[in-house]
Amino acid sequence: MKNIALNVKRQRVLIEGFYTININKEVIEDYFKNITTHLNLKMYGKPIIFSPGGEGKEENQGYDAFVPLIDSGISAYIWSSSKFFSIIIYTCKDFDEKRAVSFTKDFFKSKETVYEGF
Repeated sequence: MKNIALNVKRQRVLIEGFYTININKEVIEDYFKNITTHLNLKMYGKPIIFSPGGEGKEENQGYDAFVPLIDSGISAYIWSSSKFFSIIIYTCKDFDEKRAVSFTKDFFKSKETVYEGF
């Protein structure tokens, strides 16, 4: 992707995979708490976690979550029926992308994980 804002520092990584653990709101909160500690990022608010509770298509049920960081935020999308996650870490400071991927893979006990930084 072409960098059109050279004066704006940012790093992003998209991590996707198939998880093998049971996920609920508390697990997502625990992930946010631990990934931010692991990457030396600081939350300045509580995570916001939504679950549509049966609205929409059955195959899309799960969670949409976000936690604000001093240096931007992390968004997580969880599909319960396919046991799939898609997480975007977006910061205005450097972080170790490989540590983020490794931690996420281990946390969710992912049997298959892919990622891309941009």
